[in-house]
Amino acid sequence: MAQPNSFFEHSSPASSLEPGSPVRATTVIAIARDGRVAMAGDGQVTMGETVVKGAARKVRLLRDGNILAGFAGAVADAFTLFSKLEGKLERWPSNLPRACVELAKEWRTDRYLRRLEALLAVADRNHLFLVGGDGNVIEPDRPIVAIGSGGAYALAAANALYEHTGMDAPTIALRALEIAAGICVFTNREITVLELEPA
Repeated sequence: MAQPNSFFEHSSPASSLEPGSPVRATTVIAIARDGRVAMAGDGQVTMGETVVKGAARKVRLLRDGNILAGFAGAVADAFTLFSKLEGKLERWPSNLPRACVELAKEWRTDRYLRRLEALLAVADRNHLFLVGGDGNVIEPDRPIVAIGSGGAYALAAANALYEHTGMDAPTIALRALEIAAGICVFTNREITVLELEPA
């Protein structure tokens, strides 16, 4: 799991983020197992060290329920990126890898977009990706991705549950977020879980 762990250098609680950095304010995880794909996100929004909202929705369905997307970062920036992602999916409707790569390329090179502070987790029935503004598009070896300040905790919990239990994807996503919320002060227990309908 070396690749996805390296991505968390941008969002780990142990990193050198300044207080109030928007990436600290959430946890989102996506998991695929036995044909089921789920994504979960907590609801906490912080400004600096202050909690300003407890029930925000940071995960959503795109493309008529065929794509899951979640964000960690500034809310306005994330919605700009969701809109850009939907545009890429309009152009490559059956090719999520290409859409994510094209989004990352534009994000990294566009003078306006590269100032946006967010990370995206994106999934369909065949792929899970981490997408960052530095041009990274990472598909992990195991079908689990997590972002945000509690991402490392959620990832560790999900890996253990994936390997040692028979839980389905939505249950693992929920339990991993609950565990992260018990450790990360920027993650709460107002959890939204979304699942793709079977094909």
